Amino acid sequence: MPLSQSQRPLYEVKANLFKGLAHPYRIRILELLADADEVSVAALQADTELEPSHLSQHLSVLRRHHLVASERRASHVYYRLADPRIRELLAVARALLLTMLSEDRDRLDAAQSLPEIAGMSR
Repeated sequence: MPLSQSQRPLYEVKANLFKGLAHPYRIRILELLADADEVSVAALQADTELEPSHLSQHLSVLRRHHLVASERRASHVYYRLADPRIRELLAVARALLLTMLSEDRDRLDAAQSLPEIAGMSR
């Protein structure tokens, strides 16, 4: 069933949520924020070891997609998750990752137990 004209914008918003998540450093930033009520930009930079300009770009993407919120206090900026359910999303993603990796490990173990092919070294 194709998307209707009224459904398409809703699916675009949903797709943009995943675009906001679609970078390893953005996932790491969200994980750092999930471990605390709020984190300063300086602490995020220290933990990620990103150049300030790169960290700023990633934080901008996360803000644009409503994944984080920020607050300036004097000369410092602090970030927090925009919604506590993002912690749950990260936890589900971690559980899926562990399942996928364990399945790949099972496949690798199974493949290594296949009979040898003549002339091929392991």
